[in-house]
Amino acid sequence: MSESPHEMPVHGQVAIVTGAGQGIGRAIALRLASDGMDIIIADLKPEPAEAVAAQIRATGRRALAIASDVAKASAREQLFATTLAEFGRLDVLVNNAGIQRASAPLDVTEDHWDIMMSVNAKAVYFLCQHAMQHFMAQRSGRIVNIASMAGKAASTIYHPVYNVSKAAVIAMTKTFAHIGASSGVRVNAVCPGVIETPMQDLVDSEFGRLMGREPVQVRAERTGRIPMGRPGSPDDVARVVSFLAGPDSGYMTGQALNVTGGMLMY
Repeated sequence: MSESPHEMPVHGQVAIVTGAGQGIGRAIALRLASDGMDIIIADLKPEPAEAVAAQIRATGRRALAIASDVAKASAREQLFATTLAEFGRLDVLVNNAGIQRASAPLDVTEDHWDIMMSVNAKAVYFLCQHAMQHFMAQRSGRIVNIASMAGKAASTIYHPVYNVSKAAVIAMTKTFAHIGASSGVRVNAVCPGVIETPMQDLVDSEFGRLMGREPVQVRAERTGRIPMGRPGSPDDVARVVSFLAGPDSGYMTGQALNVTGGMLMY
């Protein structure tokens, strides 16, 4: 029986993490740096991105902050061009950037639909496309897309387009995984549940506004539905991304792993 090929350790490899200025993206960038990778922190806001880059550089790894609106094709192209010009290689793409907006389903406007799908689905697709072309040519590379449990189970009716956008991320993860598999390129997704982040705070606030409840009530009710009895931390997600970006998951592709404390079990 032939021996299975082994991926290389990640030390010295290069990763792009989008939306890495805060929350889950920040935790992912710091974790991959601690694994030995050099990191490009792409974020709409330059100041938080630079703060994360400085934190990584203080550990001895290389890091570059790039102010990037991934909804724009020119920004996506510039992100990859700058990465290859500055670091000379690319091994991992983590598509974490995303936005959230609450609305009753029957109140969704086309503008609401367009902005949510542009950032959460279209940008992820074309970032994957850019990365896949590079990775398939070099016959190695990993993509980790941050989806959501909302993409598997429409978690609330007050985030209708978010639910659709994250289902799209799961679908494109499977498609890109299929075309990259024979070239040594792996594509997986992570589906977080209730995670303690600034975005979750905004979700609770908007949900509370629509429901006529205080955000603290909303959070308590959500936490009450988590079998493990607590919200997750950004580090809980980052650890799973680290696994998917590294060689220990070398025989996994096309998967959407839940990080939900048991809220979702399929």
